[in-house]
Amino acid sequence: MRVGVFTGTRADYGLLEPLISELKRDPGVTLQLLVSGMHLSPEFGLTHREIDGDGCSRIEKVEMLLSSDTPVGISKAMGLGMISLSEALQRLDPDILVGLGDRYELFAAAAAATVLRIPIAHLQGGETTEGAIDEPFRHAITKMSHIHFASTEAYRKRIIQLGEHPDRVHHVGAIGLDHLKTRELLSRDELEREIGFRITENTVLATFHPVTLENATAGGQFSELLEAFDHPDGPGDGLRVIFTLPNADTDGRVIITMINDYVRKHPDRAVSFVSLGQLRYLSLLSHVSCVAGNSSSGIIEAPSVKTGTVNIGDRQKGRIKADSVIDCPPRAADIATALKRCMSREFQSSLKGVINPYEPPAGRAAPAIREKLLSASPGKMVKKPFYDIDFDC
Repeated sequence: MRVGVFTGTRADYGLLEPLISELKRDPGVTLQLLVSGMHLSPEFGLTHREIDGDGCSRIEKVEMLLSSDTPVGISKAMGLGMISLSEALQRLDPDILVGLGDRYELFAAAAAATVLRIPIAHLQGGETTEGAIDEPFRHAITKMSHIHFASTEAYRKRIIQLGEHPDRVHHVGAIGLDHLKTRELLSRDELEREIGFRITENTVLATFHPVTLENATAGGQFSELLEAFDHPDGPGDGLRVIFTLPNADTDGRVIITMINDYVRKHPDRAVSFVSLGQLRYLSLLSHVSCVAGNSSSGIIEAPSVKTGTVNIGDRQKGRIKADSVIDCPPRAADIATALKRCMSREFQSSLKGVINPYEPPAGRAAPAIREKLLSASPGKMVKKPFYDIDFDC
């Protein structure tokens, strides 16, 4: 079977890597990678170089990202992506295309594959992020897809609610958690040497992205987070901050500029990274005292390493959350109070008993996905009926 895997960001490649490894080892699979979006951009670290070294024999690099983070620029990037990805898919001619998540890069790939009559396997559909344009993209990708791998049972039911047949919708858990079961994380000393920054009990990992369904709120909301770090009601003096830069979203460059300014003004206690890679990022997640921002990693991965999260604003609104997640509005005083609570001795102690709702029911997600994927009959998938649920409106 020729299995194509699409990746458009450093984040989705890190999550997909356990499945890619499973497929590479299978003698019955010809693995094809479509590498696009942020991977090919110098501004976002040229992360395609990491993929080049992973040993896949067939890689197609597809340019689509423009040097613009305006709504028009993003829309044009989607159009360019559909043009270029359709040509790449025609060359590869995969039996099935695998994609994860909800970003516009994957939407472009899924739309091209739909027109080319290539079946699609979609990971992590059915989720909700009410503050981002990713929300409608995710559900649209679900309707273009033919086999589904959900991260919770509730999300599996939502995919079925969207008209997908239950036999094609599988609850496998969040694939990103596979890394925590198969890879040994770096110790604090090892990580500090690698990133050149000391990690103390007062260290916060800040990962913040624009809330793309709101109009130009990125700068204002992020300034509230920066103010919270030095707020009198916050966790106090000595707070150390590690920033990861945002994705290629609308107004993302506003946040990047503000991060660079903050690090320049506080070089003794703040540092930023374009891309840490999956191992260093998960290791960092396990050693900091708190994750602050609006990234899905604070909701999906952080509970499994017993790290608390301050989830700010509406970007992740609607997601299922563990008890380790503290929601707060994007106001400096509220964020400061939430940070102080998250880093308190009482809250840190409570994290030991946290249960992550995204844990794979079979231990690991990637083997379960590979098994279902390779037992499918892609040639019979293209035509699919709408599955109606009987209920009174």
